[in-house]
Amino acid sequence: MAKKIIGSLKLQVKAQQANPSPPVGPALGQRGLNIMAFVKEFNAKTADIAPGTPTPVIITYYQDKSFSLELKTPPAAFLIKQAAGLPPVGKRSRSKGSTKPGREVAGTITAAQLRKIAETKMKDLNANSVEAAMQIILGSAKSCGIDVKG
Repeated sequence: MAKKIIGSLKLQVKAQQANPSPPVGPALGQRGLNIMAFVKEFNAKTADIAPGTPTPVIITYYQDKSFSLELKTPPAAFLIKQAAGLPPVGKRSRSKGSTKPGREVAGTITAAQLRKIAETKMKDLNANSVEAAMQIILGSAKSCGIDVKG
């Protein structure tokens, strides 16, 4: 017999760096889920992703307090900033892109890089072709203040 689904939860956790501290612990704890089981399973599933990459995850939890994980691709803005060579978000440097998108350019990427990002994000985007996905990613790049050459 199929398990009865109680609900689902969306979190964004850094790959290979899940730990029981906030936001993971409280989000799972208030639903009565085993936090350490999530941490171990998430870190194992993200072993092939670069450490520190923000990874959206959808947690579906069931009546018997078990859960299943569905990993998504990293956010488009993260991939765009990474391709543009902007420094990763750290304690001292904030990779925000441009403070005035459309007026100031924070960095540039090529059309080939844009296509690669669109192909990576294709399964999570609402697009029928790679060209349509490229237009979606192009809009995200423009809102970050990233210029696309080529």
